[in-house]
Amino acid sequence: MSTQTSTEVKEDLVANGLHRGLGRRQMAMLGLGSALGTGLFLGAGGAISLVGPGVLISYAIGALIAVTVAFALGEMVSALPVQGSFGTIAARYLGSLAGFAVRWIYWLALIVGIGGELVAASMYLRLWWPQISLWLVVTVFAAAVTGVNVVGVGGFGAAESVLSMIKACAVTAFVLIGGVLIVFGLPHRPATGIGNWTAHGGFLPQGTMAIWLAMSIVVFSFAGIELVAISAPEAKEPGPALRSALRSLIIRLTLFYLGAIAVMLAVTPWPDLATSHSSENSPFVVMFDAAGVPAAAAVTNFVVLVTALSAANANLYAGARMLHSLGNDGYAPRALAVTTGRGVPCRAILLSAVAVLAVTALAASRGNRIFSLLLALGTFGVIAVWIIILCTLLAFRTDPSRPPSAMHLPGGKVIPLLGIAALLSVYATGLYVSDMRLACYVGVPVLIVLAVAHRLLLSVRSELDSTQGDLDAS
Repeated sequence: MSTQTSTEVKEDLVANGLHRGLGRRQMAMLGLGSALGTGLFLGAGGAISLVGPGVLISYAIGALIAVTVAFALGEMVSALPVQGSFGTIAARYLGSLAGFAVRWIYWLALIVGIGGELVAASMYLRLWWPQISLWLVVTVFAAAVTGVNVVGVGGFGAAESVLSMIKACAVTAFVLIGGVLIVFGLPHRPATGIGNWTAHGGFLPQGTMAIWLAMSIVVFSFAGIELVAISAPEAKEPGPALRSALRSLIIRLTLFYLGAIAVMLAVTPWPDLATSHSSENSPFVVMFDAAGVPAAAAVTNFVVLVTALSAANANLYAGARMLHSLGNDGYAPRALAVTTGRGVPCRAILLSAVAVLAVTALAASRGNRIFSLLLALGTFGVIAVWIIILCTLLAFRTDPSRPPSAMHLPGGKVIPLLGIAALLSVYATGLYVSDMRLACYVGVPVLIVLAVAHRLLLSVRSELDSTQGDLDAS
């Protein structure tokens, strides 16, 4: 039960303009909605093509890094459930540049991600109605997720819970059916066992180094766990809800990713999975078809459609909250800090939705080069945000006056430092992966641009404050 008095709650709502309407289960489902994306449902082909069956080790390492970041978030945000989450806390402990940069980087990464999910959802729908305009569908889906976000946090949480539950049930069914095929087989299909893990060149056909080369793709797969922390200011009981939601999310994501990929690799030879990039040849289609599920391709297409919309919906929520906090702190137009009577930052939501459509149109009009650049920016954004979160935790722990935390990342300084080193290594090894190389090249220039923008913003604000001071004196 919350220990806040009614006066304290009222003051909190007046201070940040957001309403506490999310329950523990809704917070967990929000994180799951973003992190459990289309990459898993389409076979994680990119990572598998780099490593082979040994990609299981890559995903296990990725899960450990994600757990480290999640507990770091839990330790800080349970003590300071503020709007802007890790961005606001970074500004407090690492300086205004860190708080400015991490929120803008994260917002840009989310916008790119939402655009990709909406285009994917539109392509899945066109498998049933091939003549329908792609842009019409993208616009309709964008309007739909925007509408869900503006109704209020309670309605949004309920809608995202339903969408995430559909994904979770689909993955569970996939793992259970796969387990039957592996251990018992079916009347028309003998048990496969786990021979496919070593049947095509061994468990590590591309060599041991390939385990780490795939990490840039794997880490991107776990992106989205931050949304649980972002939603904390709108939770009914921030501390207990955050602790419960993060632990539940970590367990579910680890089991879903490792379990589903282990089943994929056992039932289907990894060279076939390495080329699975559409719903027609998705491992889910293979599995459901083998089990005699009617219209397996149609079922899978529906699931990946829901997956894409769920991720877009959750990411738009997070992006709007980042813009809202930037506006509140003066790092974006103040108008973006305004909320409705129901505590909804409608202006931030609408601006984010417009940015999604603009990014999608830019990528479509300028071709693969622009799309690759935007995707690289999103990948770099995830790695940079996770590194800043861990750096913030180290600074947070040096503050003797910090509020008590409901969670704690064990290991003292060692675990956060190891996490930072691992993420820096992932960033560096991206140079050797063609799909991720561009992310390494755009990272430093983006940081320089943000540093310059921050400096100019501070200069403008200083001049305005000086002018206002002179006017007041006169």
